[in-house]
Amino acid sequence: MNRRPSFFRIGRVGYVGVFSDTKSASYLDAGENVAHTVLGVVAIAAAFLLRDASLQKWLVVVVGLVALFFGVYGFIVAGNTPPNTFGVSNLESPADDVLHLVVGIRALAAAFMPRGAMATTTA
Repeated sequence: MNRRPSFFRIGRVGYVGVFSDTKSASYLDAGENVAHTVLGVVAIAAAFLLRDASLQKWLVVVVGLVALFFGVYGFIVAGNTPPNTFGVSNLESPADDVLHLVVGIRALAAAFMPRGAMATTTA
């Protein structure tokens, strides 16, 4: 069972207001909640519909590039009047920007690692 947080879970948590405090290090506004939910739904659909490993790989690459884009973009627009992300959302927290960079790097690493390289064994 996968116990790592997914975009879909993050999106749902955002709707119930867990990260709605603007002073929080991880503030999620409505635009981010929608984006995370859509990404989660796409990932769930891809798990069932994309049987070709090559297509799955390129979907992970696209998600990684999008995460890297928003990580860098968040640093560029920091301090601008909200909503500062295409008039829809607000990227105001350096912690969120770093998290987007980490997710992007991890996604790209996973996409381009040799098949089975990320597999772990349990004792």
